[in-house]
Amino acid sequence: MAKGVTPITPDDGRTTRQRRNTPLVVVHSGQGKGKSTAAFGLALRGWNQGWSIGVFQFVKSAKWKIGEEAALTALGRLHDETGEGGPVEWHKMGSGWSWSRKAGAEEDHAADAQEGWAEIKRRLAAQTHTMYVLDEFTYPMKWGWIDVDDVIETLTNRPGHQHVVITGRDPHPRLVEIADVVTEMTKVAHPFDRGQKGQKGIEW
Repeated sequence: MAKGVTPITPDDGRTTRQRRNTPLVVVHSGQGKGKSTAAFGLALRGWNQGWSIGVFQFVKSAKWKIGEEAALTALGRLHDETGEGGPVEWHKMGSGWSWSRKAGAEEDHAADAQEGWAEIKRRLAAQTHTMYVLDEFTYPMKWGWIDVDDVIETLTNRPGHQHVVITGRDPHPRLVEIADVVTEMTKVAHPFDRGQKGQKGIEW
């Protein structure tokens, strides 16, 4: 793709600018590391464009502290204080979705995932964010916690200009089918295979 020249020129009646600015569904999958890291990199690019960023982590433990969360939430504060970049919201299922606190309720991961997806649907309908990062969202779909048909219909018919980035292994074939970009991370070598656990600054 030298100098940004595409291999084909679609006969769809749209201008180059219109085609370039199409909202995308992006899927990062595969057995290798780096799926979430790449998605958060896209969020940084979006923030720099002044986009509203919404991050929704579906599997992470509340105790799991990651560098991207610290960096993006700090950038969100910078936006609030100076207007630079765009607003950022970060929601993590493992710590209880921030819009719905259920003091004393027993943990029910499937119900929590469904609640998170319902909130994302509301936000897509309201065009709340320009970019959504649905981190590890393939797993609740795979486990049957979230209805695949509902996800496909919602993403396909979302209004306005909203990018959706989804990470996780084993994405549903229908999700792959409707996605505009699908990237598979392939592990060639990793220290874990030599008995080394993750280290700060690399894995988180």
